[in-house]
Amino acid sequence: MTDIPNMQELLAQAAAMQANMKAAQDAVLHQEFEGSAGGSVVTARVRGTGEVVSVAIDPSVIDPSDPELLGDLIVAAINQALAQATEAMNTQIGEASGGLDLGIDLGGILGG
Repeated sequence: MTDIPNMQELLAQAAAMQANMKAAQDAVLHQEFEGSAGGSVVTARVRGTGEVVSVAIDPSVIDPSDPELLGDLIVAAINQALAQATEAMNTQIGEASGGLDLGIDLGGILGG
């Protein structure tokens, strides 16, 4: 019967870790992250949820004869912001789990 208190302690620690991980995840989901491309002529802001909040474009990069370039810059800026959000999520979850490798793919949380 000496194993029961140890099991209860282990379960309590697991529940606390789960709560910490949920709080860490929620914190990142509500943050905004910024990415840029082309020397910051295009900047994009995304939430930790993966939702695009805004895209700002310097008028000097708008070339009607090369719309593909502008599209590429927008995609690059958004992807950079999403990568920052994913990195923040991984860091926060890692800290909340005490550095345990839980084998969780967090890309899916951010739509990746």
